[in-house]
Amino acid sequence: MTTAARTGGRLLVEALERHGAERVFCVPGESYLAVLDALCDAAVPVTVCRQEGGAAMMAEAWGKLTGRPGICMVTRGPGAANAAAGVHVAQQDSTPMILFVGQIERSMRGRDAFQEVDYRQMFAGMAKWVAEIDSAERVPELVSRAFHVATSGRPGPVVLALPEDMLVETASVAQPAPWRQVETHPGLTLMAELQKRLWAAERPIAILGGSRWTAGAVAAFTRFSERFDLPVACSFRRQALFDNLHRNYAGDVGIGINPKLAARIKAADLVLLVGGRLSEIASQSYTLLAVPEPEQALVHVHADAEELGRVYRPTLAVHASPAAFCKAAEGLQPPAEIRWAGAAADAHADYLDWSGARPQTPGALQMAGVMDWIEANLPEDAIFTNGAGNYATWLHRFRRFRRFATQLAPTSGSMGYGLPAAVAARLARPDSLVVCFAGDGCLQMTLQEFGTACQEGAAIVVVVVDNGMYGTIRMHQERTYPGRPSATTLVNPDFAALARAYGGHGETVETTADFGPAFERARASGRPAMLHLKLDPEALTPTASLSQIRAAAQARAGAG
Repeated sequence: MTTAARTGGRLLVEALERHGAERVFCVPGESYLAVLDALCDAAVPVTVCRQEGGAAMMAEAWGKLTGRPGICMVTRGPGAANAAAGVHVAQQDSTPMILFVGQIERSMRGRDAFQEVDYRQMFAGMAKWVAEIDSAERVPELVSRAFHVATSGRPGPVVLALPEDMLVETASVAQPAPWRQVETHPGLTLMAELQKRLWAAERPIAILGGSRWTAGAVAAFTRFSERFDLPVACSFRRQALFDNLHRNYAGDVGIGINPKLAARIKAADLVLLVGGRLSEIASQSYTLLAVPEPEQALVHVHADAEELGRVYRPTLAVHASPAAFCKAAEGLQPPAEIRWAGAAADAHADYLDWSGARPQTPGALQMAGVMDWIEANLPEDAIFTNGAGNYATWLHRFRRFRRFATQLAPTSGSMGYGLPAAVAARLARPDSLVVCFAGDGCLQMTLQEFGTACQEGAAIVVVVVDNGMYGTIRMHQERTYPGRPSATTLVNPDFAALARAYGGHGETVETTADFGPAFERARASGRPAMLHLKLDPEALTPTASLSQIRAAAQARAGAG
């Protein structure tokens, strides 16, 4: 079939439409003007961001929430360097994402031209695949490949560089068929072996993590766990993979793990790890399972064959996506007598005790009271986002996630993630309440994206927990160098006033009783909103004040 000649820029936009891209997040640049021009006539909405790091994090959050590649476009050099923050999140979090980067003209390569960067070298350790599109006629081919690479096996980011002159070059070429998810299914023999091992087990536990999950897979695994009366935990920042109030839920395997859950995993004789990798944070610095030979029998289910045996040598390796595995697991039969009967109920009781505790901290504003109000008043389908910092402990430990795809948080521990993720979530799910938790230090990494929220009319609620410091680093300083804080104090703006300056809703909250009414007003405003919570600096963690951490460290130093 003969097709009309189109520019590389137009072919790129046509390819995005062909593969079902639903939105583009970008910071514009002169290096890809031809693409921006083609987007004028496209059905794909464009969200204009304030900084490339925020744009890339929005694309990553879109991929995490939808399972389809989030699309980001940035200009060359500094734009690409800024976007690297979001690419790293996508890599560590196994999220499908495609970053398109403007590039110098092809004839200028190797001269250190204006903003010239070798993107293959720059992103080699972060992206699944990095390529430069050398001719317009290859645009459809390489964009199709990008969608497939980003979503296959262990999902991740793909980077495509776009030489400026290539984008105005014309070619007559057809678009390939739309991208389709490639599933990897477990074999019958492997599933039969898993059933035998479960029948022989006395202390099994399941841990769910990673990406490639669907609502159907979550429901299927829930039914499987019910028939086997199996305790189920979720990996770090993947708590929405299992209903936290289900009778089989054992808690989350992350920072500040419930000691009883850690002990249960160590004492297990079979660990069923589905979708996740049990990396450093989830594994408690690789102490829950020995490396490379776990003491427990390990059944590792993963969509990428290269992850099986990479860190832990599994007793049984199942090369399958979570969706395919969970569907097959429903066909397994439980033993006539479940030897671990009651273990799931015990594990869930331990979780309820752990997450139900409401520790009191110094100051008039009690985060325990804030979480109480949230749990009592916000809907199950509310989406929560956050970045990194001690403040996130309150959300991870005390929010009971009930629905799939209601948690967006970086397993990479990237500060600044919460606000861009909230913007993306609200655009993807306009009927859902989206709440961003952010510390004062975390928020200011990407604070300017509140302007993006206002421009898009994305009515998110940002809860800023302000203690005037980089709290996590200060905590580590007090534990290691008590009484010698360095480079962790922050002088902050009036966040509520800043929100109003952007055209949003802003309020300051200084007491526990003020939080609920302020949140309701923020939600009712119909605008992006920011609640500035003034937290006592002593309230450093849910379990210990700043002074207590320092005193304990000084006591240890004195005893030594």
